[in-house]
Amino acid sequence: IAAARSEIEAARQRVGPAGALEDPMLEVGIVNAPLPSLSLRREEMTMTMLGLGQKLPFPGKRDLRRAVATADAESIDRAVQETVNRAVRHVRFTVEELAFNAEAQRIILRTRAELEQLAAIASSRYDVGQAVQNDVLDAQTEIEQLGVRLLRLAREDAVLQSEMQRLLGRTDPAAPISVMAQQLAAGPELESDLVTLAMGSRPQLQALQALVDRNDKAVDLAEREYYPDFDLKLQYGQRDRSPDGMPRDDMVSLVVGINLPIWRKSRLEPQVAEARAMRNQAQSMLAAQQLETRAALDAQLALVKQWRATAELYQRTLLPQVRASVTSALAAYRVGRVDFLTLRQAQLREFEVSTDLAEAIANHNKALAEIDVLVGHGLP
Repeated sequence: IAAARSEIEAARQRVGPAGALEDPMLEVGIVNAPLPSLSLRREEMTMTMLGLGQKLPFPGKRDLRRAVATADAESIDRAVQETVNRAVRHVRFTVEELAFNAEAQRIILRTRAELEQLAAIASSRYDVGQAVQNDVLDAQTEIEQLGVRLLRLAREDAVLQSEMQRLLGRTDPAAPISVMAQQLAAGPELESDLVTLAMGSRPQLQALQALVDRNDKAVDLAEREYYPDFDLKLQYGQRDRSPDGMPRDDMVSLVVGINLPIWRKSRLEPQVAEARAMRNQAQSMLAAQQLETRAALDAQLALVKQWRATAELYQRTLLPQVRASVTSALAAYRVGRVDFLTLRQAQLREFEVSTDLAEAIANHNKALAEIDVLVGHGLP
């Protein structure tokens, strides 16, 4: 972001010089001195000369050069904002992944505690001959497998912490970043207006539109090069007295020169063709990016609907059902009405549904972050 902002500052500094005049030329010399003597008094036309020259572009060229530089700076400025939005999106993605990781660890710890309780019950029933030893061994195996998952999540958390430190630009070792518990974010309220909103406010599209405007001005400038520039010179000549002491008048000269753009086919016409080709390229890039933005919005909106419906189904129906199933199976196992396998499967279903719910929330919120980038700012 800092590098991008330096780029826009550099572009803004190019606007002023683009429309500025060239430096004037100061001339000092001796005019018409005779070779045999190099005397300044012998010949009437010998003089010391002081001149000042200034090149003047044809009217309109300076304004067009300034307009090209201004549009170029505007395009870079919008591209900088797109860079900022993408960086924010990356931060939000990492936050959601950290929150999912933390929730997954909490689910595993809770499930492991329940399995340890189950293993204790199975061991007690085995001691009195009401259960087989395999029940105890299965519970202990599941506990160890959950421990392996915890180790993997701890490694992933360390990687995400390092990524977050990088995104925040922190170079010194810092305390681990803690995030809030997962929460299903509110979805977009005006889905039908999102495409219109994106077409008008996404910085990337604005940058490409500014590039089109810039190349429009570049075409006008290339065509304006068919008109000549001016070279204005004012000279003052000082003459010494004649050999017999008579004074001589000083002289003033004014010269106006123009360049003759006669090499149109070899120099000017290719420049105009190049400017038009660049304008066509910018227009095509803008049209392509608009299509891509529309398609990406449709895809992300579909993901938001899918993950939101999935999360709500888990929250309202599946998770309460599997938790009730676990409670019922545990009570039945205590009195020997169901076997250990049925109870373990019920607990593992609760674990899977809880993990799937956390993943659905993370994916839903990440899709919203992607929509924010496509729209260009926060959702209404």
